[in-house]
Parts: sequence; structure tokens; C-alpha cells
Amino acid sequence: DPPYGIRYGSNFQPFINKRDVKDGKDEDLTQEPETIRAFRDTWELGIHSYLAYLRDRLLLARELLTESGSIFVQISDENLHHVRELMDEVFRAENFVVLICYRRLGTMIGTELKSSAHYLVWYAKNRNLYKFHKVFEDQVLGIGTGDHFTQIENPQTNERRPLSRRERANPNLIPPNWRPYQLVSLQTHGLSSTNKFQIQYAGRNFMPGPNKAWRTTEAGIQALSISDRLQPAGQTLRFKQFLHDFPLTEVGSIWTNAGRDPESLYVVHTPTNIIERCLLMTTDPGDLVFDPTCGSGTTAFVAEQWGRRWISCDTSRVAVTLARQRLMTASFDYFELAHPDEGVGAGFRYKTVPHITLGSIANNPDITAGMTRDAIDAAIARHAPQETLYDQPFRNTRKARVTGPFTVEAVPAPVVKTVDELLEGEDTPREADNSVARSGETLRQDEWRDELLKTGIRGKAGQRMAFVRLEPLPATRWLHAEGETRPEAAGAERSSGRVVVSFGPDHAPLEQRQVEHAWEEARSLRPKPTLLVFAAFQFDPEAAKDIDELKPELTGMQFLKVQMNADLLTDDLKKKRASNESFWLIGQPDVELEQDGSGAYHVSVLGFDYYNTKTGGVESGGADKIAMWLLDPDYDGRSLFPRQGFFPPGRRPRRLGAAGPQPQSRD
Repeated sequence: DPPYGIRYGSNFQPFINKRDVKDGKDEDLTQEPETIRAFRDTWELGIHSYLAYLRDRLLLARELLTESGSIFVQISDENLHHVRELMDEVFRAENFVVLICYRRLGTMIGTELKSSAHYLVWYAKNRNLYKFHKVFEDQVLGIGTGDHFTQIENPQTNERRPLSRRERANPNLIPPNWRPYQLVSLQTHGLSSTNKFQIQYAGRNFMPGPNKAWRTTEAGIQALSISDRLQPAGQTLRFKQFLHDFPLTEVGSIWTNAGRDPESLYVVHTPTNIIERCLLMTTDPGDLVFDPTCGSGTTAFVAEQWGRRWISCDTSRVAVTLARQRLMTASFDYFELAHPDEGVGAGFRYKTVPHITLGSIANNPDITAGMTRDAIDAAIARHAPQETLYDQPFRNTRKARVTGPFTVEAVPAPVVKTVDELLEGEDTPREADNSVARSGETLRQDEWRDELLKTGIRGKAGQRMAFVRLEPLPATRWLHAEGETRPEAAGAERSSGRVVVSFGPDHAPLEQRQVEHAWEEARSLRPKPTLLVFAAFQFDPEAAKDIDELKPELTGMQFLKVQMNADLLTDDLKKKRASNESFWLIGQPDVELEQDGSGAYHVSVLGFDYYNTKTGGVESGGADKIAMWLLDPDYDGRSLFPRQGFFPPGRRPRRLGAAGPQPQSRD
């Protein structure tokens, strides 16, 4: 079950508790930098990356399959043709079995004709050896093959007539004791010296057509006549096949009633009955099923339910965790074993149903002239072949099953070596990692620079830092733009000044090392800039600390920390932006920490500092301007995990519960 496509919104559900997501709807797409980076890395070459992704997994599947095994690939019409071509190459075209089409039930919204079809591409490892079991579903009068039963008969009076239009639309209107049937041809194509003869029936003579013969012998025709299974139709004679002869129909390649799943939890959740049919058609209890696209574990769940062994894997630990939880909390029916002493590998005990056919009646040795209707029906039922219902094993209602023992394994995480281990056996130390991914250099900096010139930087209370010009800065690695700020409106206290900009990486935090190197390059510029702007999607805690604490008196210039809108990463992936603001200043809280005689610490938030774009200086705002502040008393220097929340006086939310003692701020 690979992704249906390579668009950013294809087969994507970012939140477990929000299932009503729409493909291509911006509000349903995540903007986390890590996710965006993973998307770009995975599908860097577009459709070529997608086909390479599929090819690798198909080659692995071909090597793992037994000679009697099969593979199913679920896909939509978007890339169906590519998948067929790829599977023809990997499994060879002669091993193609069938293309299954099933309907996914759901609401279709839009002005164009919507496609509700999904597809299963079925190939065998070896078409001459593959395992296959027929699967059946109820045959309903007037639907599918049941629409062929257009006649009804009263066995008590031998009265026959066609179904009326109302009866065909509503089978409940058929009178009691009347049996629907259809007329089936008695002729077959081809010449046969033994089956080309004249039949006398109901005062008429019948011969097979040119280049045709009867489907049975003269003795078979006699048995059919005694059983009252013949009826003239025009110039030929036909066989009467009743609906109750076999009330089931074999499942074909179009599945119209298998797209709804009451256990569906996710948008891309494959219905369990789809996988169930695939397993029942191609495997036996005890066989091994492999799914390299685990997802929520539906394949493993269905395999466990039907007594198949399974292996499932995924590149996401979230998927593996969801599948593990689903399996550990599941319960299943207990199926009776065909041979309890041999275990599940010997199979289950299945229900069977008689399948009455033209051949079973024609070759029935118990049918003779002079028999009553009940005796004939009993003889027909006695010699009818049995069809095994592989989806209906006998259940032991006094027992229940849970998932059997399984293991969750992972590729070992890389071990971080110490500096001594890295330098062991080397005469000269290695250079520090100055890769492009960690230096902030990116091909998107031209776009960001143009956007920064166009929109400026939003400050507090509607203030905005605008730029007269903003250009690339040559001969520097850590400074990516140089420009001049625009003087504010009348009454402003700050004139224009030179500014340099250092952009953070696409998909990683701006690190402390970049702050140091950018400052070093900025100090060497002439004239010296008055502002050094660090713009990034994420800031390393130590880098943010340096930017906040290094004052102009020490550095000779003002450091500013600017948050970049995640829309800048997804401009080419989304239809429209979530916000018109692309860059905004981040304020710094004014915090006081004291320790009393008992060793306890007291934390006070006095306000916050922010850069005033009008005056060019850092000003302080009072605590009354802060809605809430959070405290992590066990901060590890990397991950902030707030354990206490504080609301300044007068700012406590109305809906905050009072279930227990509430933390209070000192000031």
C-alpha cells in the first residue's frame, strides 16, 4: 500500500484525531520543518523518486515470495499506469493475474466528475503455480448476476411467468412459494459426434445450431427432462437454473460492497475486508504474509485474525507503535481447527454449500423416471458438488483469541563515538563539520531575501522595519544579505542604518556556531553595520541565548532575533499562504532569579524587552503585557518541557479550573 502520489497532500493525515482531511487542502497540511524536509528529501526527483521507491520494494517482494505466492499493490488512478509498467518489468507481464477495482464509500464534493474507485494490482510469482481459492458473496435478485433471474415458477402448479417490472425492482413483491430462475443455454461451441443429436421435448424437435453441440449426452438430457429442468425458448431448448441452486456468486474483479470499514481510524486506512479477501484468496492458515508499508497495522491485524503468520515493517516509529497497540488490544473469534493435533497449519473447518449445476443433474445416477418431486430434489442435493466458504470457518463461541506472541525490532541506532575514538589512529585531527546543511547556506536564500525586502520585519504594536535595499553580500559565508533600513514616518527618532542578515538552515535550528561566525564577519565589514539580523525557522537554545544576551555595548551592533514564517518553506507546495507576515521580531523576557536561605529558588518575570523600530533601541514592557509564562524547573539545555504555568494578576483565564492548588507568580 504505497503512497498514491507524490504531492505534498497525497495520502497525508497529520493528526490522529482529525480524520476529515482533504487532499490538497492547505489547512490539513503540516508545516513542521522536519516533515517538509522529509518530503523534499524523499521525492526530490518527483515521479522518478516515486518509481525508484516502488521498484526497490517490488524487487524485495519478488525475492521473498514463494513460487505459489502473490503480491497485491493498492493504488489510485493517478499512478496506476506507472505501477502496471513497473510491475510488468519486475514480475514479468505473463504473471499478471487481474486488476481489481473497488469502490471507496464516502462523500464526494466538487463540480467535476469524481472518482471513487481504488485499484488492487495483482501479480503472481509464477502464474502457473500460484495459490488461489474462490471467494463468494450472496447473490441478490436484481443486483449483479442476480439480475439474470428474470423468470419465476410455482413448483406446486408448474405455472411459469416472467417477473414483472415491479417485482424486479422490489423482489419482496414476488408471491410466496414462487422460485426465481434463469434460462441458460444448453449449447456449446464446437462439433461433437456424441452430443449432436435431435431432442424431442414438449411435442417439438430441437437441434443444436451450426457448429454447435449439446452440453451433455442423451442420457444427460433425459435426466434433465425427468427433473423438469428444460424449457423451450424460441427455436431452441434451454436449461432452467434456479436461484436456490446456488445462492452465492463468485467474487470477480469489481468489488462494490467492500469499501466500508467500521474500524477505519485514518484517512488512508485500508478497509479490513479488502485485505481479508486478498488473504483468503491466496493463502492458507499458517502461511506467511509480508507488508512493507505497515501504516496502522491493518495487514498484520487481518493476518492475525485469520490465522496467518505475518511480518510488517515501516520507516516510521509512529506507525509501528500504532500497529503494536492495535494488535495488543485486539480480540478475535476462535476458529475450529480441521486437525487440532496438527495446529493451525492444518487449516480450519469451513462451512460448505451445495452447488447444483447442469452437469451435476445430467450426470446424477439416482434420477430415474417415475420419481416424485421431493425424491428428485433430494437426489439432486445428494450428488451436488460442495463449495468451500473460506470466509466462513466454524466458530467456537465459548472461546476467544488474542494476538499471539510477536516481537518489535528496529535497526540499531548509530552509536555516537567519542572524540578520542574518532582521532584514534589519525595523525591530524579532522576538520569540523561545515556542511551546507548546518551552515545555513541554501538555494532558497534568494527567495527569502526578496521576500524580506518586500515585506520587512513586523515589530510590536504594528511597528515595522522596512528596507530601502537588500542585496547579496559577496565574500562572506555566514552573512547572506546586506542592506539599508528605511527611515520611519514623521516623528521617528531613528534614521536609516546599515543592516546585515544571516539566514538559518531550511530544516535545522540556527546554531550557536553560526551566531559566532556571523558576528565575526560583521565586525570586519566597513562601514560597520548597526544591525545584525538572525532570521530562522528554529533557534538552538544556546544560539537564542547568545543573541538575546549580547548587547550593543559589547558587540558594537544590535543583534535581532527574527522568526521566519513556515509558509516560506511551503510556497511551492500549498495553494495559498496562511499569513501575510513573513518575518517578525521575537521579544526577550526580563527574568529575575533569587535563592532564599532554605535553598529554594524564586523566579520573577518583570516584563519583556523588545526592539523599537522607531527609536532603534531595546525597550522594556511591563508584566501586565504578558498573558502567560511557563516554567521548566528541570531544563536540560535542549528540550523545554513546561511543568508550571503562571498568569500575572488579572490575566487568569475564566475557564481555568480550580481542581487543585494553582501556581502563582511572585510579581
